[in-house]
Amino acid sequence: MASSSSSNTFQHSRSNSLPSRPHPIASQLEDNLQRIRISSEVTCLSSSSVTQKLNGLQDLHECVDELLSLPLVQQVFTQQSHKRWIDELLDGSMRVLDLCSTAKNSLLQMREALQGLHSSMRRRKGARQVHDTEIRKYLSTRKSVQKAMKKAILNLRSTKDDSASSLLGKDDEAAAIISLLREVEAATVAIFGSVFCLISGSRQPRSSSSWSLISKVMLKRRTICEEGKVDLNEFAKQDMALESVISHKLTKVHDAMQVEQLLDGLKNIDLDIQDLEEGLESLYRRLIKNRVSLLNILNQ
Repeated sequence: MASSSSSNTFQHSRSNSLPSRPHPIASQLEDNLQRIRISSEVTCLSSSSVTQKLNGLQDLHECVDELLSLPLVQQVFTQQSHKRWIDELLDGSMRVLDLCSTAKNSLLQMREALQGLHSSMRRRKGARQVHDTEIRKYLSTRKSVQKAMKKAILNLRSTKDDSASSLLGKDDEAAAIISLLREVEAATVAIFGSVFCLISGSRQPRSSSSWSLISKVMLKRRTICEEGKVDLNEFAKQDMALESVISHKLTKVHDAMQVEQLLDGLKNIDLDIQDLEEGLESLYRRLIKNRVSLLNILNQ
């Protein structure tokens, strides 16, 4: 990622038709990118922190839409020699849309299974055997979701930025715009990495050495919190609580108390999922809009 060129977007121009200083929209986009970089320093994931990151991505892609609407940008991309960059950006936009769909579908599966478990436990608070059956169903869904998330994470780690070197040495408006949009894509992919880690209940990667595209935005840190202990997010903690119900013999008193605690936990997880779903849905609509803008430019 040629961040050095994008940091001076539209500043060093060879064309008299271009401004001699950064365009306000480009500057705003850079500011949003910087905020996302800072938010990525928080490596101990929680639903609230990931939701905030998704909100930051919405702001970022809103700036992208404004950038793509600029006549200057459209003029640059409509040049025949630059249309291949549009194709490249379209490939990237499809990739992040697929990532968003993967996260949305996984959350939908979890919410449906969770609501079924919550409803069953409320109706049959004293039926231990029923609880075990419903809990196993939910945990089975969780394992399926975790498998999908881990596969998605592995796919992110294998992502290659093969085209970045093709811009090296170029010092024109097209290179600056493309570099900036590639940074946006990298930031977006990185945040989806956080989403997948949260949903799967796993930690952030210990090192960014194998993350290629993601490593350009996320810091090289280990996800270890206070006193060297791994911080389990809400999803992982709830999984452990449910597993303890079916793996330990509890007295009736403790069993009833734990059921109430589990019900509260399930309710909180449901609220977390709703927040994440709303953030992903809003982001998905924004990503679709940006893709349409790119297609419109390509068809000019």
